[in-house]
Amino acid sequence: MIKNDLSFLPLRVTCVGAGGKRSFDPADKQRLIDACLEPGASLLGLALKAGVNANQLHKWVRLREQSNAAVRDNLALAPSAFMAVVAIDDTVPVSVLSPAAPRVSVPKPEPLQLPIFFYDSLLIKNPFC
Repeated sequence: MIKNDLSFLPLRVTCVGAGGKRSFDPADKQRLIDACLEPGASLLGLALKAGVNANQLHKWVRLREQSNAAVRDNLALAPSAFMAVVAIDDTVPVSVLSPAAPRVSVPKPEPLQLPIFFYDSLLIKNPFC
C-alpha cells in the first residue's frame, strides 16, 4: 500500500447524531474500505489511523464484499438476451384434444360412525357423496 493514499485519514465527521453516533464523509469512507481490501493492509492499523472502531471498519468491509458478491451472482445468473430459434421445415398438425381418459369407478364411501360418551353412536354423512 502506498502511504500517500492515506492523506484522507482521519475520516471527516459530517454529522454527530443523538447519542454520539457519528456519520462520516462517504467518499473518504469508500477510500478507507478500498485501502483495507488491498493485499497486506492492516485493518486494525487503518482503523486506528482513521479514528474508527476496528469492529465497525470490519463490518463496512464485510458489507462491501457481500454487495460485490451479490452483484457477481446476479450477473452470473442473469438470463441471456438472446433466444435460440430452430427452423422446422415440415409442419405436422397436432391434435389439441387428447383421447378420452378411461373411466375409473370409485366406490361410494360408507357413512362414518363415531362413538360419543362410549354408549351412543352418531351417524355422520359424508358431505361429498
